[in-house]
Amino acid sequence: MLFNSLSFVAFLIIVLALYYSKFLNWTAKKRMLLLSSYVFYGMWNPPLIILLWISTVVDWTAGKKLAVIEDKRKRKLWLLLSMIVNLGFLAFFKYGNFLLENFTSIVTSLGWDFKARPLDIILPMGISFYTFQTMSYTIDMYQRKGERARTFLDFALYVTFFPQLVAGPIVRAKDLITQFYEPKKATINQFIWGLFLLTIGVFQKVVLADALLSSTSDAVFDAGKILHGLDAWVGTLAFSGQIFFDFAGYSTCAIGIALMLGIVLPDNFRYPYASIGFSDLWRRWHISLSSWLRDYLYIPLGGNRHGITRMYVALMLTMLLGGLWHGAAWTFVIWGALHGIYLVGERLLKNVIKLKINAWNGIFLALLTYMLVNITWVFFRAKEFAIANDMIASMFFMNSEGEKILGVAEIGKVLIVISGLFLCHWIMRNTSMKEVSIKTPSWVLGVLWAILFFLICLAQGSGEQFIYFQF
Repeated sequence: MLFNSLSFVAFLIIVLALYYSKFLNWTAKKRMLLLSSYVFYGMWNPPLIILLWISTVVDWTAGKKLAVIEDKRKRKLWLLLSMIVNLGFLAFFKYGNFLLENFTSIVTSLGWDFKARPLDIILPMGISFYTFQTMSYTIDMYQRKGERARTFLDFALYVTFFPQLVAGPIVRAKDLITQFYEPKKATINQFIWGLFLLTIGVFQKVVLADALLSSTSDAVFDAGKILHGLDAWVGTLAFSGQIFFDFAGYSTCAIGIALMLGIVLPDNFRYPYASIGFSDLWRRWHISLSSWLRDYLYIPLGGNRHGITRMYVALMLTMLLGGLWHGAAWTFVIWGALHGIYLVGERLLKNVIKLKINAWNGIFLALLTYMLVNITWVFFRAKEFAIANDMIASMFFMNSEGEKILGVAEIGKVLIVISGLFLCHWIMRNTSMKEVSIKTPSWVLGVLWAILFFLICLAQGSGEQFIYFQF
């Protein structure tokens, strides 16, 4: 079930009606939310709910044991059980074919005649998100950084809470489970703001990502031919805008829907295309994932506590695995490697160059960061290395015979949208929508809301799936 579908509108109305019903107590409402979350997820493929159940039961049991057991060996065994189950599911369903293909390539290169049939595996929606979320619970319990969930119902709802189940934000237990302990009810202002955020999120997805940018991105990356440098850049810029509006749109919808229920979810994006450098970028882009990788991978690998060399190795490994988290393909690994190289290079430069950031050099560095990010998006979007290599060559004007496939109007449309996106991020980089809305007259917000709703209806979205559902 997609946020940008009429079926979800009907689903949400029913959930809200039951949630605010006076006939249900808080426990009954939580059970209703849990059942609704299973229905929401099961609309894609009902049997895959079994994976959610197994993960929920295993991690609830592991967390319960870790909360009381003192024996170090037994604690490690319970943590290991959680890791094996969660990472085992992730490895099989997401990386099974990838591992099989690479094994076949290695065996073939050794001269053995080996052919394997591809595994007929259905990738469960959002498995990377809910796996990382539930793993953070057991790891925190093992490290004694949190308290175990009071009831199985609270924990099960934490794992499956439908607004953020499929594509995040990846929420820590201490930030979400504790909200289920006492009855929650949105204030009128919270409900209205949540509905406004839902409208903005759907607008980002339906109008900006799908209607204005996706066709250009698809045309360029699926062209199957060598392209002119301008077309390659425009197509890549279109994808950079598409993936932001698509993913940030989902996160905004999730935060808005949760707020309508009186539940607060953390921000996942803070105007990332105005980042000054890549450390700043990862504090603004997919914040819940970057903080998860920092806390559960980068720091355990040593972080910055064991010298410069160890820090750079930890940084590179974290970004490589972060790239692999996004998809089972070497192009995603290259995407992660480039971000790792950018981060290492940035830290090396900061040791040599002491620069005071002001408005003028700040916007230049933000533009430079954004241009370098676009290089990485090529590998993220391209289905094969050959396509990525041809795109990069064209973007650096190394393909003199590249073909032009985009019209002037389409190029102009993309450049206008992306220029507006960058300027908006730069203006908003040190504030938030909430702060701006407080300073804005109510009638202006009302007019803006009506315009957004009108444009959503005008775009008549085809119900395209969110990009990050595949991760």
